[in-house]
Amino acid sequence: MVSAAQNRLEEPSGRYRFPPGFQRNLMWLVLRRLRPANPIHLFQHLAGEYGDIAHYKIAWNHIVFLNHPEYIREILVVQNDNFIKERTVQRSKMLLGEGMITAEGAQHRAQRQVAQPAFHRQRIPQYASTMIQETVRMRGRWRDGEQRDIAIDMMHLTLNVVAKTLFATDLGDEVDELADAINRIMGLYNFLIMLPAAEWLVHVRPPGLAAFVRARRRIDAVVYRMIEAHRREHSDTGSLLDLMLAESPDHSPGSERYLRDQVITIFLAGYETVANALSWTWYLLSQNPECEQRFHDEVDAELAGRQPAYDDLPRLRYVGMVMAESMRLYPPAWAMGRYARNDFRLGDFFLPAKTTVLMSQFVMHRDPRFFPDPLRFDPERFSPEAKTRLAKFTYFPFGAGVRQCIGESFASMEGALLLATIGQKWKLKLLPGHPVEPEPLITLRPKYGMRMLVQAREKI
Repeated sequence: MVSAAQNRLEEPSGRYRFPPGFQRNLMWLVLRRLRPANPIHLFQHLAGEYGDIAHYKIAWNHIVFLNHPEYIREILVVQNDNFIKERTVQRSKMLLGEGMITAEGAQHRAQRQVAQPAFHRQRIPQYASTMIQETVRMRGRWRDGEQRDIAIDMMHLTLNVVAKTLFATDLGDEVDELADAINRIMGLYNFLIMLPAAEWLVHVRPPGLAAFVRARRRIDAVVYRMIEAHRREHSDTGSLLDLMLAESPDHSPGSERYLRDQVITIFLAGYETVANALSWTWYLLSQNPECEQRFHDEVDAELAGRQPAYDDLPRLRYVGMVMAESMRLYPPAWAMGRYARNDFRLGDFFLPAKTTVLMSQFVMHRDPRFFPDPLRFDPERFSPEAKTRLAKFTYFPFGAGVRQCIGESFASMEGALLLATIGQKWKLKLLPGHPVEPEPLITLRPKYGMRMLVQAREKI
């Protein structure tokens, strides 16, 4: 880890001791354009140039980037009570409101407690058959030799899965409307994050924010229709939406807003991350023929032509390893941050309140100290034996600490079952010449989609 003696930056008072980092304030970058350079490139530069911990400033804001598991553990676990979500997450309240991702303290704990039964290990198996049915329906619409944007297909599939499992709702044609509106907001993400006072300007609606408001209204309309339908039908399926309705039985504006915020948050977290993980997985398999062949061989051997089921998961070991390695190279949650309430110590450094602390799964997962030959796709890194040797906080695609993703078991099961169900019938090949570039928005999306050729396996 970087020594405190290395190139410390100090306040004039000498009170604080800062890690090494940029001497120049990066406000010039923000002023030059509202959309900053790719933040992953910045993080990679900081890790390569300054090591485990680095400091820089934007205007008067101190920012510290961490790239060592001990530092990450210190923030997310040991000193967790001193930190809240940082500015970009707070800015996402423009879409998510006070949902589980953005809420803090007692409010977050209460929301998590309400949702917990829907993600209990005894409930997870009940979702498996719905996941498989939706995937069988989707794969049945594909035609041998056609070109498809797999990123879009995975988005629609996982939207339907989340709707039917956690919310006991059939979106029908509304899945297209919901996906289009979310995609529109994703396209505005960098603009929204960097625009000063966006929370207030949204009421004035300059061009970019007007598009955001229209897309948010479309999302709200779908969500409120879904909530009203459940109220009207007095549904008691035990779904997450039923649990939420039980906590908010009245129709007051505050209650309806609370429900809306929870539903949108779970929708976004539940479908977007898995869809991206699946898209990147199909890409990586297409680029690594030996791994792809082993993946298909396992699916064929363990399923013997029948549809998968929850009980097959322990035998689909390599499928799970493929998914885990994909999320190492292309973690849907590519970075996370915290904002200090009070002054704090971090190793040899003493940092002020209001410091933003950032860490990146994308960068940490590719650190050669913990993952030799890090750019190589190697699912064996996640064999049961290898996982026991994996240092904590070097691999955290679902976050870590007390705010680790509540849906991790749900997402892991969904990813493996969807991969196996599709892989039974289809082999996917990246379209020649199609550009592949990760785009760090709220999640790590393929910037140009993922155009692939679908080939029926019985004809290969």
